[in-house]
Amino acid sequence: MGIFSYKDIYIEDGKRVLEVNILPEKYCNFDCIFCPIGRSHNKVDKPQAFDDMDSSINELETKIENNNVDLVFINSKGEALVNNKIDSIIDKIKSKGINVRLLSNGYLLGRDEYIKIANKCDEVVGEIKVITEEDFQKIQRPLEGYTLKEYISNVALFNKQYKGKFILEITILKGYNDDEDSINKIKNIINQISPDKIIVARMEDERFKKKFGITDERFIEISNALLNIKQCLNKK
Repeated sequence: MGIFSYKDIYIEDGKRVLEVNILPEKYCNFDCIFCPIGRSHNKVDKPQAFDDMDSSINELETKIENNNVDLVFINSKGEALVNNKIDSIIDKIKSKGINVRLLSNGYLLGRDEYIKIANKCDEVVGEIKVITEEDFQKIQRPLEGYTLKEYISNVALFNKQYKGKFILEITILKGYNDDEDSINKIKNIINQISPDKIIVARMEDERFKKKFGITDERFIEISNALLNIKQCLNKK
């Protein structure tokens, strides 16, 4: 048995999606206070070596072959890019003629070695959760030296050269980015990054809903406002 874990195959836009976590436990360059996985005991942004990678990749190959998969979504416990075999994992998936979607928080997309890896993917998902430096440091708790400005810049510069489909997931948090001023700032971030698709999310984990959750009505208002920005970008 390898170290990868999987979700049940599901259908998205008529495609069979295999979602895989390629980390044995949480390895991340952030330690967000609302992370459903828990604390980051392995707070890193450098490549990490793990045991049983050959058997893990072979197991992934078998799952692809046996389940008529159309898309493999690399959605891991933390930042998937720190697995030092991610290049080989993506190459193996692509060798089967299967598309790859990669979820990354986005900060590492400013580094050449990770840009090269992400560029192999057909889709990349980046994330934005807060819009002030104070909140970035306070609730996302990144590695020392990280800044929100660089975070947004890394994602924007990556997407400028990226040839695939870039998806920006924006999580709305009560008291942090759900007021009108924050929404306007998010609109500016969207314009700066210019994603191909926007996903507006909110806190669904029951442990964090009371502190960070927003009402259905407000969520709909914000979603409509942000998705309208994307429509305007498409018309340009």
